[in-house]
Amino acid sequence: MMPVQERGTERTVSLELPDRTLEASLGVPVDPLALVIFAHGTGSSRHSSRNRFVAEQLREGGLATLLLDLLSQEEEREDERTRRLRFDIDLLGERVRAAVDWAGQRQELAALPIGLFGASTGAAAALVAAAERPERVGAVVSRGGRPDLAAGALPAVRAATLLLVGGEDQPILGMNQDAMARMTGAETHLEIVPGAGHLFEEPGKLKVVSDLARAWFRRHVAGEPPELEGLEEEEASG
Repeated sequence: MMPVQERGTERTVSLELPDRTLEASLGVPVDPLALVIFAHGTGSSRHSSRNRFVAEQLREGGLATLLLDLLSQEEEREDERTRRLRFDIDLLGERVRAAVDWAGQRQELAALPIGLFGASTGAAAALVAAAERPERVGAVVSRGGRPDLAAGALPAVRAATLLLVGGEDQPILGMNQDAMARMTGAETHLEIVPGAGHLFEEPGKLKVVSDLARAWFRRHVAGEPPELEGLEEEEASG
């Protein structure tokens, strides 16, 4: 296994599956508190500018990040034609689970607790993986996600889950409310970001997402007390 040579920087790594090789971008800050694995949404990849922005903010908060391509290059070409694989939640959830297992086999990551960040259909994949790896995944954050697509996995989720939905994204809001009602085994919170649409493209809205996600992961994955988060914010502003 190749060690991380430049801690604090981001580099490409490969996840070797039995029948596929997946590419990912790994970023490890000095003395990381936890690892957050990103599951991208419909038709997206690890190069998503929105998720890369969030990942940068998380790394500044001491969290390592793994931005994962859920499909191989061959599968991506097929999906561009058929748009079939992007909605295969069982397959995508299996890929996220494989990334969780992969991290546990790497010396520099094995001791880190894990959180999952999912966008759009990637949120459903993250929840499926969380349900299958309750001992490894401590928290999930969904950005404009489709947790409803996780279907039967929802009652089995034990990870603390934050659902972030734009205030202008009414259809997705209803889907998140329905999913939340089925997540009876986990601490779940729905946060509506006022003035934000589905992609959180409005000025400042993605920064709100990043701040909320960072606080959620630091509390529920890294075990940082909420009052400590508040003290750090006061010190930063003062």
